[in-house]
Amino acid sequence: MLHLLGVLSEQISVFNIFRYITFRTGGALITSALIVFMFGPAIINSLRLRQGRGQPIRADGPQTHFKKAGTPTMGGLMLMTGILGSSLLWANLSSIYVWVVLGVSFCFGVVGFYDDYLKVTRQSDRGFSGRARLVAEFAVAAIAAWVIMTVGQEPFSSSLTFPFFKSLLVDLGWFFIPFACFVIVGAGNAVNLTDGLDGLAIVPIMIAASSFGVIAYVSGNAIFAEYLQIHFVPGTGELAVILGAVIGAGLGFLWFNAPPAAIFMGDTGSLAMGGLIGAISVATKHEIVLAIVGGLFVVEALSVFIQVGWFKMTGNRVFLMAPIHHHFEKKGWTESQIVIRFWIVAVILALIGLSTLKLR
Repeated sequence: MLHLLGVLSEQISVFNIFRYITFRTGGALITSALIVFMFGPAIINSLRLRQGRGQPIRADGPQTHFKKAGTPTMGGLMLMTGILGSSLLWANLSSIYVWVVLGVSFCFGVVGFYDDYLKVTRQSDRGFSGRARLVAEFAVAAIAAWVIMTVGQEPFSSSLTFPFFKSLLVDLGWFFIPFACFVIVGAGNAVNLTDGLDGLAIVPIMIAASSFGVIAYVSGNAIFAEYLQIHFVPGTGELAVILGAVIGAGLGFLWFNAPPAAIFMGDTGSLAMGGLIGAISVATKHEIVLAIVGGLFVVEALSVFIQVGWFKMTGNRVFLMAPIHHHFEKKGWTESQIVIRFWIVAVILALIGLSTLKLR
């Protein structure tokens, strides 16, 4: 469609507007939201009928969660339908970065879907082997990292950049691939761990997508990149269109996921969304900024590592329950208090992350 509109723009000047990334980002946002709003109810009803008892509830989880029994999962299918449909319509498909990011998101979504499928069919909160899942995720991330490194210009494509420093680059060479894999897989699983309360993960995902939409746009624009003294990465501006689709799909999904949730995101959605944002951070050379913008996801993941590690060493727990949002539930915070306060934290971290674009 975009190619056809480009041809038409040569004949009819009004079609020139489709050449602008900002316009197409807005179009992708609206389109993905409409797709989720239109097909969301049908997807929810279908999943409810097919899943029966819905997503299994952790036996050792907070008691308040047992009232959610029977809620269908795999809501990530709604998100992916909106994002893929909208991106294929509005993004410039000649950009290799578009295909890499969508490929990572789709493959991570497939891994999550299989995990959700096993949980539902077995009526257990355990999916397939965690080791096998990580192997699959790292394989996908390695291919994406190799492509990103190959299409870029050496040595910049294999270098690590640092916020606040314009000229500081560390060439990782081939070690860039395992580093990028860690970022992509870590982002996917961090978002997955955050997805534990109604609406808790989807809004920070949209906040991170908004932040990286700005980052992708200015990183892919030579004029803005020079003005802000950030590294110019040709072709990454198109990723803003995908991130617009993420925001739109997120808005549609939140309509159905707001408490009490009609559907859960599941691993299908959380892995797909985390992998997508992680891949974009690698493509735009803002991996460290991701740790700031997605700081909420980082804290959630760290709380699990700390809890498990400390328990194995001492037999004691640091938190009442991990991930950390469950800790606050155990302390008496209501679900809405936790969700809204975590949203506020996500906004603050996003603003700090965006400030790195100018503070050089």
